[in-house]
Amino acid sequence: MAKKKTVKTNAVRLLESEGIPFETIEYDVDDGQLDGVSVAEKTGQRADMVYKTLVTIAAPHELFVCIIPVAEELDLKKAAKAVGVKKLDMLPLKDLTKETGYVRGGCTAIGMKKPFPVVIDQSAEMLPVFVVSAGKPGLQMKLAPTDLARLAGASFDTIVK
Repeated sequence: MAKKKTVKTNAVRLLESEGIPFETIEYDVDDGQLDGVSVAEKTGQRADMVYKTLVTIAAPHELFVCIIPVAEELDLKKAAKAVGVKKLDMLPLKDLTKETGYVRGGCTAIGMKKPFPVVIDQSAEMLPVFVVSAGKPGLQMKLAPTDLARLAGASFDTIVK
């Protein structure tokens, strides 16, 4: 039996080059359901183990990446405090690919066009593994939150409502 070939995204290449243990999980995106709770269901993962990656912007043009549980909502005030700025807004979706190199449903904290400060919600800090996008819709990766934090230079803080 042939081994299934792993899709190589920038994020997957980075994890492999750093020797970080992870596994990829593929799912069907034909129905257009890209919200995190749907992704958790499609991948057979518990929703509290699946996290979404959101990109925020502060004036004048500073970007910050926030990683939170898929069923939760980002608290922009808490996130701003966590990154040390006065105010954050969500990066407009039309700017996502231009700024990060990733598309909606495939954004992940590593392998972006350039590195941005990353904050992971503290709820992930004690988890042995969690699931985040692997860099394209239809592909997730399961790894230790501490490994992702180390590779992304991320901090942990409470950033959900």
